Amino acid sequence: MNADTIQLIVGLALGALAIPLGGLLLRGIAIEIEDEEAVLVTSFGKLVRTFRHPGLHFYIPKALPWTKHTRVSLRRDFRHFKNVHVNDAAGTTVIVDLWLEFRVADPARAIFSVADWNRSLTNLVAHAATSILGSRDFRQILNDRTELSTLLQNDISHETERWGLEIELVFIRNVSLLPEVSRQMFETIAARLERAKAHVDEVGRLQVAQLEADTAMQVASLVAEAKGQYPAAIGRALADLKRTPVTFKAYNELYDLSLVRPHRTVTFRGFDPGELPASDAAMIVPGVDGASNGGGTPSHLPPLPAYPDAARKRS
Repeated sequence: MNADTIQLIVGLALGALAIPLGGLLLRGIAIEIEDEEAVLVTSFGKLVRTFRHPGLHFYIPKALPWTKHTRVSLRRDFRHFKNVHVNDAAGTTVIVDLWLEFRVADPARAIFSVADWNRSLTNLVAHAATSILGSRDFRQILNDRTELSTLLQNDISHETERWGLEIELVFIRNVSLLPEVSRQMFETIAARLERAKAHVDEVGRLQVAQLEADTAMQVASLVAEAKGQYPAAIGRALADLKRTPVTFKAYNELYDLSLVRPHRTVTFRGFDPGELPASDAAMIVPGVDGASNGGGTPSHLPPLPAYPDAARKRS
């Protein structure tokens, strides 16, 4: 093997070793930044530089052992706080779920201003919910959740600005009560509905009675008016009858006969005045005087002869 071959092999070996060594050297001084990300560089624990623009950045002091870098996500994050217990203005325990969306606005503050901002954020949300929701009653919390969410967002944002956090959205997801409180509230609502139903029934009954009374009054007025028209109509009819004496006389005779009650009246026709008194005629009518033959049946007499029309009545 000649010298040229040996030099070629050595050169190839050195070139092969130079590539990974160059990569390691480049990796030691380069910082890769992704989108929505920040890198904090510290030297001996002191913040010396912040990289926020995406891409590849070369920072030679990174290769030094006392230089460290910390990656901080700038993406939108969220927290779901479940079963936050709050006493409302009436002292009723209300259970709410809070949804919180935020992002890191200042990476340096988020890392160095607070030791554990996750735990601090949990305590802050619980305190804000107690102070804001505690001044409302249960009905207001149910009806004004949008307004209360805005108040919570403003109150929480005022505190988290010191930590480098930006609160973008806060809203109340669920509102509930303790089981025993829910049962008592349902019983109260049921009692109110029962009272309202009884009130509606009573009002309806009174209105129906009033309507019936008004209807009866109108009917009575119409009946009285109709009855008042009847004698006038009879008078007009009689006046028309008097224009024809024959018809008027026949009407009077029919009217007199209509007044006769067969079970209480005996009529005698065919006697002239003075021929036979009514008392004598009554004595000869079978069964009128209550007398009877020995067998208990009325006596039978021969019929009287016919005479001109005349009548006697005994009631």
